Amino acid sequence: MSPPVWGALLGATAAAGLLVVVVRVRTIRRPQLALRVLPYVRDLPQLDESGPRTAPAATSAAVGVFGPPLRSAAEAVERVLGGATSVRRRLERAGIDKTVQELRVEQVVWGLVAFGAVAAFALLRVLTHPGSVVLWMIACAIAFVSGVLARDTHLTSQVRRRERQILAEFPTIAELLALAVAAGESPVMALDRVVRRSGGELSRELARVLSAIRTGEPVSSAFDAMAATTGLPIVSRFAQGIAVAVERGTPLADVLHAQAADVREAGRRELIETAARKEVLMMVPVVFLVLPVTVLFAFWPGVVGLSLTTP
Repeated sequence: MSPPVWGALLGATAAAGLLVVVVRVRTIRRPQLALRVLPYVRDLPQLDESGPRTAPAATSAAVGVFGPPLRSAAEAVERVLGGATSVRRRLERAGIDKTVQELRVEQVVWGLVAFGAVAAFALLRVLTHPGSVVLWMIACAIAFVSGVLARDTHLTSQVRRRERQILAEFPTIAELLALAVAAGESPVMALDRVVRRSGGELSRELARVLSAIRTGEPVSSAFDAMAATTGLPIVSRFAQGIAVAVERGTPLADVLHAQAADVREAGRRELIETAARKEVLMMVPVVFLVLPVTVLFAFWPGVVGLSLTTP
């Protein structure tokens, strides 16, 4: 086919794509029936009291155009990878308010970004240095898979970072709770005071527990739920200790002081173990940088002196 024919085909394809996008955007921007009717029936009694009373947020054009194919691709990724229970568990441990479907959509987006970057580089490479197109197609597929897996790895790193923050905050929060309880406040009042005076990941977890208690859930059940969802044994023991203390009336302040001391001791042990593991890495610059320079400075004057005195 001649270049004008190729140009005509490409122009027709681009025009058809733009026409589809324009038609879809006009359909999305049209006011929904619920938005037009809701102002006239807002004051009427609703049958479902648990449902939302406000109008749903307007859907953006980008979500309306690219949302269905992204959700289909996310379902395909879910069928291939599986492990929805593990992903949901890690989302809870990371404190991310998203569903598994939303995370799969993000994985698809990460994969498409990696695919687009490699495809653009491959296109430029093929135009300048013609070569095997199959290898570049395989590289694009590998980039897509790598992007999908990179989002999953990033979720795991988010979980670890949040757990480190919780461990760093735990001794202070436990001491504050112990002081408030020792001052005569009830566990719920002490929890409310600590949550209002502090900030951080552990404080947000305790805020969720406090909100569950205020909605009518027993204190022991709320802390048992926190112990079941957390991925840290120390925080799980903390929640179980408070639940048992509330149920049986055991001294809560002593329990909190002991748990804070245990966490600090565990932190010191971990710091010592980390230093022991890093000891070999600390020797690398000494052996490969400092030692050769020292030897060079020690032997170089002798070598120069020998070369000057040798006839």
